[in-house]
Amino acid sequence: MMITSSILERNERETAHLPTQFEEPHWYVAHTSANHEKRVTQQLQERLVENFLPLYDSVRRWKDRRMKLQLPLFPGYVFVRLPLCERLKVLQVPGVARLISFNGLPAALPDKEIEALRTGLAAQLRTEPHPYLTVGRRVRVKRGPLEGIEGILIRKKKGCRVVISLNLIMRSAAVEVEAADLERI
Repeated sequence: MMITSSILERNERETAHLPTQFEEPHWYVAHTSANHEKRVTQQLQERLVENFLPLYDSVRRWKDRRMKLQLPLFPGYVFVRLPLCERLKVLQVPGVARLISFNGLPAALPDKEIEALRTGLAAQLRTEPHPYLTVGRRVRVKRGPLEGIEGILIRKKKGCRVVISLNLIMRSAAVEVEAADLERI
């Protein structure tokens, strides 16, 4: 009994002077076990934790049929929005390994990056995973659902794609856009 009360007192002292980043919700990245992204998303919804799992459509062929699957755009990762002081809600979910952290603190993603992903996927833009890029011709989307987003321009089969990179997890996604909607940076 004495041990429990001293732990509670210590927790109260430690959380009494926490900065506002611990109390305001931000987007964080939860690293999941392999192929557990959809299951983790269900568990987070049951725990009333705002989350986002970007999916893309992929057609797979077997000997006797073709199947359209929805696969995670960033395998092994689920985005969660919550105050940092409530991170145990996420860490206690089976299949979640950790929150992506630097110097012992989970790193917050800019809201702009997540909103751009959500908008692009909601607008049914053709999106697929792409190897992580840091070098190339930088462009900004000046019109459309991804307006204001910066990325690296690549050309594929007479079309233009912008590779959007999430530096925090070193993953990228390629989105098809019209060449007229782009401007050089």
